[in-house]
Order: sequence, then C-alpha cells, then structure tokens
Amino acid sequence: MMEQKLRPRRMRISENMRAMVRETQLSVKDFVYPIFVVAGTNVKEEIPSMPNCYHLSVDKAVDQAKEIAELGIPAVEVFGLPEYKDEIGSSAWDMNSPVQRAIKAIKEAVPQLMIVGDVCLCQYTTHGHCGQLCGHYVDNDKTLALLQKVAVSQAQAGADIIAPSDMMDGRVAAIREALDENGFTNVSIMSYAVKYASGYYGPFRDAADSAPQFGDRKAYQMDPANSREAMKEVELDLAEGADIIMVKPALAYLDIVHQVREKINHPVAVYNVSGEYAMVKAAAANGWIDEKRIVLETLTSMKRAGADIIITYHAIDAAKWLREENL
Repeated sequence: MMEQKLRPRRMRISENMRAMVRETQLSVKDFVYPIFVVAGTNVKEEIPSMPNCYHLSVDKAVDQAKEIAELGIPAVEVFGLPEYKDEIGSSAWDMNSPVQRAIKAIKEAVPQLMIVGDVCLCQYTTHGHCGQLCGHYVDNDKTLALLQKVAVSQAQAGADIIAPSDMMDGRVAAIREALDENGFTNVSIMSYAVKYASGYYGPFRDAADSAPQFGDRKAYQMDPANSREAMKEVELDLAEGADIIMVKPALAYLDIVHQVREKINHPVAVYNVSGEYAMVKAAAANGWIDEKRIVLETLTSMKRAGADIIITYHAIDAAKWLREENL
C-alpha cells in the first residue's frame, strides 16, 4: 500500500506541536467580567440562577474589582439594582445610585481597570421596559433623552466605555452627542448593535430584577431568525459613532459574529449571556460535563468566530484556568 503523504495528524502529535500551529489564542485580556451592585454595605448574596455570581454592595464590588485586576482581566461591566424605581427610570442617572457609586469607587481603587457602563432603563423602571412608555409602546425618541442622561452620569462617575443595550433607534448618535457636549470625547461607545430578543436572558432578569411587567421586548430587540437585519443595525451604529460593535447573545449567534467580523474593521464584542452560563453551571453541578474543558472550548469558539472582546460570567474561572495552563 502506498504511504499516505498528506498527514494532517503530524501537526497534532504533541502538545507543543499543537501549540505551535494553533490558529486561535484565548487570552485573559479578551475578557470583561459583569458585576451586579446593590445598595447597602457588606452585601454579597449569590444569585440563585447564576451560581458563583453575586449581588454586591459597593464595598464588596471594589474587593471583587481588585481580584479581577490581579487576575489580569482588563475590564468590568457594571449593572445594578436601584434603591427606587419610577415610570421613566430616573434612578438610572442618579449619582447616588449603586451603579454610579460603584463606578466611582472602583475607578478610585483600581484606576487601571477599564469600566463599562451599561446604559438601559429596564432595571430602573416600574414597568421593566427599556424606555419611556406611551401606553404600552416604548417611545423611541423620548427615551433617547433619558439615555443621554444615563450615559453622561456614568461618564461623570468614571466609566471608560458606555454600552447602550436598549435597542432604541438613533441612541448611539444621541449618546455620542451628549458625551461630547459634556467633555467626554475620550469615552468610547460599545454598542449592543445586534441584540436579539432571546430566551437566553432569563437568569439575568433574576439578577437585575428587570423582567417586563407586561408583554415582551420583541418590538425593539431583534428577531432571532434575522441575519441581514443584523448587518443593517451594525452599519447604522457605526455611522452614528460606535467604537465597538457587540453581538448578544454569543453562542447561538456565532454565525452573526462571523458575518460582522467579515464586514467591519472595528472591534467586535460578544456577550456570553446568563442563560449560556447557567446551563453550563447546571450541567457541571450534575457531573454531566467537564466544566473547565467546556468553558474554555466555548470561549475559544467565540474568539474563533471573530470576537475581540468576550463579556462573560466565566471570566474569573477562565482566567485562573488559563494561568494554570501557562505555568
């Protein structure tokens, strides 16, 4: 029998060989870790549907930020539960709210850590929708003025990146205008440009107390069946001044991530969302999967698809695993 000359297996013969020819490198520098802040002091309460994720008071959020920085993770994204809610979500731009206080405290304690501020109103409104209502309809243009207030308040607190997740039309342009007018020209915008109306968000609504009180968000978040529409959203947000484009969720939309990566030269982010995280944790708790292997494989798939930035609740564990592998 003639010897087979083409043997791809030669490139897999040992760990060092595999490392030498590896096409995609996952790094701790790819990660952003989301944190959830609440009122009070000395608060650290586990979120039931998201094991090892916590509601943290500002002092505890600072402690976690220090740990995150020590692991080499370059950024956190700050979400929060307000002390009060109203119809327009005014606590979202209150400088005494947990989010603004946490951003300020983290920036003072760990100045090198990048801070992403999530700009949306759902967790701040009594109705749980992402903007100002007109009847049961979210009024797009009235909401833009509120989002401007949120963005400016977070920049004033010390946020380096503003990340609007509301899916209102024109919000990137409105936020860019407000930031520039208030002297925050160096604050970046990471737009949730491609945010689908997904079932994978369930545990987050538990974490952020942001479930809508009626209806759903399908009138402003994207239809999961659409991909051409995603490219339109990307084009619009880049034209309005977005610096980074995000696709959310990540795992079920890697085809969209790849399409965005092929189309643009801007940084691409993905959000490895709460439902994706919770499923892995539940399977691991039952002994059905190798958690470390699954997590690193999943995060690598996001990088391979084209993501430069991965927002993930696995970041702390993944950073420790990557450090062990590199020792």
